[in-house]
Amino acid sequence: MARHAPPEDVVTRAGAESRRSFALVLAVLVTLGAGLALHFSGAAGRLEQDAVDARFQLRAPVTPPEVALVAIDDVTFDDLELQWPFPRSLHGRMVDALTAAGAKTIVYDIQFTEQTEAEEDLALYDALDRSRRVVLATTEVDEEGRTNVMGGDRNLAAAGARAGAAHMPTDPHDVIRRFPHSVGGLESLAVAGAERASGREIAASAFPAEGAWIDYAGPPGTVPTHSFSRVLDGAFPDDAFRGKIVVVGATSPSLQDIHPTPVAGNDPMSGPEVQANAVATALHGLPLRSAPGWGGLLAVLVASALAPLLAWRLRLVPALTFAVLAGAAYALASVLAFDRGTVLVVAVPLLTLATGMAATIVAQYLGETRARRFYARYSRVLEDQVAARTEELRTAQREILERLGQAVELREVETGRHVERVSRLAEALALEVGIPTRDAEILRLGAALHDIGKIGIPDSVLLKDGALDDDEWALMRAHTTIGARILSGSASPLVRMAETIALTHHEWWDGSGYPEGVAGQAIPVAGRITAIADVFDALVSSRSYKTAWSLTSAVDEIRQHAGTHFDPALVEAFSRIVPRLYEELGYDAPAAAPVEAVPPAR
Repeated sequence: MARHAPPEDVVTRAGAESRRSFALVLAVLVTLGAGLALHFSGAAGRLEQDAVDARFQLRAPVTPPEVALVAIDDVTFDDLELQWPFPRSLHGRMVDALTAAGAKTIVYDIQFTEQTEAEEDLALYDALDRSRRVVLATTEVDEEGRTNVMGGDRNLAAAGARAGAAHMPTDPHDVIRRFPHSVGGLESLAVAGAERASGREIAASAFPAEGAWIDYAGPPGTVPTHSFSRVLDGAFPDDAFRGKIVVVGATSPSLQDIHPTPVAGNDPMSGPEVQANAVATALHGLPLRSAPGWGGLLAVLVASALAPLLAWRLRLVPALTFAVLAGAAYALASVLAFDRGTVLVVAVPLLTLATGMAATIVAQYLGETRARRFYARYSRVLEDQVAARTEELRTAQREILERLGQAVELREVETGRHVERVSRLAEALALEVGIPTRDAEILRLGAALHDIGKIGIPDSVLLKDGALDDDEWALMRAHTTIGARILSGSASPLVRMAETIALTHHEWWDGSGYPEGVAGQAIPVAGRITAIADVFDALVSSRSYKTAWSLTSAVDEIRQHAGTHFDPALVEAFSRIVPRLYEELGYDAPAAAPVEAVPPAR
């Protein structure tokens, strides 16, 4: 009996769907394995810490009303003209001054373990006895939790004082993010201070093994601070210390008690201010807590399956678009949860989601490739369909990047087709200066994400109608580093190109740009090209704070900044091609050329 080929629709539905389903299931399993490995190995620990830091820095600082800081700072050294360490009688005077000022508890972040002159030691001890509300710091604790502060715990108890361990654990990158309940059997300085002020015991069971999160009120200087010497002179408001926990300690950088913290950025925070934040955290019942471990695991499970399941029901590009939106929604939810006291795991689920998207693209490609080979035996039409799908897979990643750029653009109502025009201008300039076609195309797609960091800029700054003040400019400039952080760590040449452009497109040829102030050839050529395209489009486009410039005025302005803002060689090349590009991109020529200066590049 003759054998016949199966009907074409049977081949299409049975063969393609079975292979596609198998490939997507495999993608889920591979992604799940990668996500679980990240979750349990801690390999993404640095990224997770960076994600916590970003949430701290997005949160507005709030002055804590229950704590104050007395700082042994440079002003104090200038005023007192004494060498460190100060005589203990001077610290006794400070205890008396704070007690008289109504301090509820005095946390002294200075160690008094060794004997000095008997008269000096006795002066401090008598002040402790008069106050009976002091907690003293120590880093020396024996195996039974005993200390030698002021001659030992018995002496402290007789004076109504107590000791607390001043140790603060640091993570592998030396950043202080947590504090312990106790060290070697002695309660930490923050816990001891909060217990003395509140009159209630803080249970050790409330603290995770790695310590509790310090709920920092804000960057350095957020805690109300008064110079030690000025307090001794009585130069402080009447209510500065009344009813408060007052931390006394050395903040002068010369005494080297300064530390990196999640809120400090490049500015370290003094140890006493870290202790003040920890005291406030303990006093409020540890308001910042990590989500349960099962929550992070659940997020990984969902992230591993999301992109493949969406691709099973939808075409590839819509599936990946929804996956990107889901990731953005989760990131936003983590910020809102943080503001309400819950630290969600962010880095591992988002990395797992990205892995799932990549695995889905590969699965679709492999599934369609195998199907194409199978269909070729039956129909040329079928082969054409598979070829079309393969081309769709090749453009999927690029389209996702373009859509991300457009998503950023939607936040700035006035910018119109800014992302598209900057990308095409950048590609044309790259080709003009001899960059290969493929690399120029990658530069075009990377330029679409030059402002992706504006996702992290508050609407009050991004959408402001008019000039920005200094603080707002500082926030706006941060979009370069935020964008580079979002795109960092990728193995994709396209994403690495986008990271470079996001970080460097506001650097100036003469080194006066931001964020790093690099100059000349040290600025990557992609950043130099995008800078010209970005400023040109801003000049010839209307904004709320400016009218559109004419082509001639804009080109003249670009030329005038060659050698300061822009690479002179690139300016010359841009001048040759811009008339053609101006027409192709459909700019609306203004009625008259304005005479404004270069608009601030936001």
